[in-house]
Amino acid sequence: MNIDFSAISGSIPFILGGLGITLKLVALSALFGFTWAIVLALLKISRIKPLNWLADFYTSIFRGTPLVLQLLIIYFGLPQFIGTIEPYWAAVAAFTLNSGAYISEVIRAGILAVDKGQREAAMALGVPYNQTMKDIILPQAFKNILPALVNEFITLTKESAIVTVIGLGDVMRRSYQVGADMYKYFEPLLFAGLIYYILVMILTMIGKLIERRLRQSD
Repeated sequence: MNIDFSAISGSIPFILGGLGITLKLVALSALFGFTWAIVLALLKISRIKPLNWLADFYTSIFRGTPLVLQLLIIYFGLPQFIGTIEPYWAAVAAFTLNSGAYISEVIRAGILAVDKGQREAAMALGVPYNQTMKDIILPQAFKNILPALVNEFITLTKESAIVTVIGLGDVMRRSYQVGADMYKYFEPLLFAGLIYYILVMILTMIGKLIERRLRQSD
C-alpha cells in the first residue's frame, strides 16, 4: 500500500482552480432555487386547486427522479430541441429546478406553521394578500425553517460534485483528472473530499450564526 500525498502537491493549485466554479454554481443555483421554491410554495397553498395540483405534480417529478438523470436530460437531451447548452448553465438549470422542488416543501411547511390568526387579523384590517405574505407570514416562516434551509444548501453543495459527469471543471472533475494523469486516485479524491468538508463546515457555522442572531432579536 503506497500512499503519497506529496505526489499531488504540484496539482493542488489545479484542483483548487475548480473551487471558483463550484462556489459560483452553488451560489447561483441556491439563489434561483430559493426564488423558484417560494413561487412553488405559494402555488401549493393557493386556493386555486389546479395550481396546487400543478405544483405538487412538479415536485413529485423532481423529487421522484435522480438528480443526475435530470442533469443528463437537460445537458444531453434538450439540445435535440433547443440547441447546445453550456455545461455550467445546464448544471445551474438542473440544480435550480431540483432544489426548488425540495425547498418548496420546506417553505410550505414553514408558512403553514405560522399562526392562522395573524393572517386572519391582516385580512380583517384590509391588508392585501401579497403584503401579508411578504411582510408578516414569510419572515416568520423563514425564521422557523432556517435550519432546514441550511441543510438543503449543504446538500446542494455536496451534490454539485455530480457535474463531473458532463465535464464541468469543478473540484471533483479536476481531482479525478489529476488521478487519471498520475494513475493514483486516492490522494486527489481525498483532497477533494477535504475541500467539500470545509465548505460544509463553513455553511454550518454561518447557519448557526444567523440562527443565534435571530433568536437574540426575538
